[in-house]
Amino acid sequence: MSMKTSDFFVQRLKEWGVTRIYGYPGDGINGVLGAIQRANKAGDGIEFIQVRHEEMAAFMAVGHAKFTGELGVCLSTGGPGATHLLTGLYDAKMDHAPVLAITGQAETTARGASYQQEMNLDRVFADVANFVQEAASPAQVRHLVDRGVRVAMAQNGVGVVIIPKDVQDEAWQPPQHAHGFTHSGSGYQRPRVIPHETDLQRAAEVLNAGKKVAILIGAGARNAAVEVVQTANLLGAGVAKALLGKDVLPDDAPFVTGSIGLLGTEPSWKLMQECDTLLMIGSGFPWTEFLPPEGKARAVQIDIDPAMLGLRYPCEVNLHGDAAETLRALLPLLTHKSDRSWQEEIARQVRDWWQLMEQRAMAPAKPVNPQRVVWEMSPLLPDNAIVTSDSGSCANWFARDYRVKQGQRASLSGGLACMGAAVPYAIAAKFAAPEKPVVALVGDGAMQMNNMAELITIQKYWQQWQDPRLIICVFNNQDLNQVTWEQRVMEGDPRFEATQQLPDVRYAEFAKSLGLQGIFVDTPEALSGAWQQALQADRPVVLEVKTDPEVAPLPPHITLKQAKAFMASMVKGDRGAVQVLSDTASQLFHKK
Repeated sequence: MSMKTSDFFVQRLKEWGVTRIYGYPGDGINGVLGAIQRANKAGDGIEFIQVRHEEMAAFMAVGHAKFTGELGVCLSTGGPGATHLLTGLYDAKMDHAPVLAITGQAETTARGASYQQEMNLDRVFADVANFVQEAASPAQVRHLVDRGVRVAMAQNGVGVVIIPKDVQDEAWQPPQHAHGFTHSGSGYQRPRVIPHETDLQRAAEVLNAGKKVAILIGAGARNAAVEVVQTANLLGAGVAKALLGKDVLPDDAPFVTGSIGLLGTEPSWKLMQECDTLLMIGSGFPWTEFLPPEGKARAVQIDIDPAMLGLRYPCEVNLHGDAAETLRALLPLLTHKSDRSWQEEIARQVRDWWQLMEQRAMAPAKPVNPQRVVWEMSPLLPDNAIVTSDSGSCANWFARDYRVKQGQRASLSGGLACMGAAVPYAIAAKFAAPEKPVVALVGDGAMQMNNMAELITIQKYWQQWQDPRLIICVFNNQDLNQVTWEQRVMEGDPRFEATQQLPDVRYAEFAKSLGLQGIFVDTPEALSGAWQQALQADRPVVLEVKTDPEVAPLPPHITLKQAKAFMASMVKGDRGAVQVLSDTASQLFHKK
């Protein structure tokens, strides 16, 4: 029996090192699924993880890419299955995660006939993809796979390969040695990218001249943690972390000020406002109002993507290069600063901040303070834990109250800030590292939107994992809380019940109905014991905590304009105005 094109396709993915695909079946991709099945029977296949929804497959591919550094792969049928992938693929694009999407398509013989599920998918994916192409013949498939994978890996972006149903089932025909054919090969190794020596010298001159140096790191600095610490020690600098770089350095380092921005810390805010020199490493942090005022600081930026250089702050020296390699070349040119007063002041501010965080976390609430949920979690997590967070108010507590340790990994949907990423990220983390405990921090809005269904995926696969611990911590406050506070603080409007009120769902009980463990907490005293119980469980757990929606997830530095808008919303008849004002006054105006 001759090899089908779909069989060659799966074989080629294997040659590229693909070991796992997240997806959902459909007739438009059945040829490829059949090839995966045949390869698995032959003992040379690719693991297929069946999700509940294609969007979740794309998020899982992103999670795989983030936590392994490898290519993440997702699969769908054509038409609606393909369009469902888009949100997750945009997450990959905006967070620079290498992902390959494989989709089906109507038969080539029906293309252009307004056929069932026929869409111009190359146009649909044109904005999100670094490379997208639809196969028209078997001889085309080899170079589509090779180019799609290579571009996604090299550019840390999205590759999309679309294969019509009839092409999948046609006999495999290698490209001919003739005009009109091309012959591609597999394999890619990331190069060593280092700036010119003259540019490194210029950067060193700027950094050596600074008296108050601030460093901002993002996900692009992940493989340069040692070099970042060495740089900070030489320059006597403080280090702030963009949210995607939260796990690059542990929070117990005295010069690490924590997260920056709307979800950030006060020490990070002060670091940026008071510095005279800024070094940005592997970060596309978007909120420039949290960076030094333009002209106040001299700046140097390091990034592997030249498109990101000079994009957030006017830098005197832009260094196109890998973070670790560039810092290794830069370090011998830096001068050790004997004056440690700047770094010592940063360390004092950081100590005071963590004390304030503990006070805020332990403050009474009705019934449970959401800050305390994460504060109680942090010291109990093993050193190899992986933590994911959803978007929404829970991301604030992830950013500020989770004290990441050396060896732990953490991520969320950064650039897209999409609801619904935490649980699929966590599932991907468990498949990538089945020996490690994983925690997902999720708001009730995201759970109701799409994450509850993926508890079924967890139920389907959890017994395959070496360590069964996967904790889904749900903040149940019956409110789309982040948006509620944005309405109050940014717009000066009272809470809009019609858009913000959520049904009260029993998430822990739903978990129990699936054969998972469910724990419900509605008193702060029970939190520590609940976390310990969850971390000792013999199966995945949904830890549902009834949290107070009136604890404000406000930025570390709130402007007078925002404070006035917040107060204005209260006098417009906001629900529980007295409680809100009482509970948040210390967070708005308290100075340690």
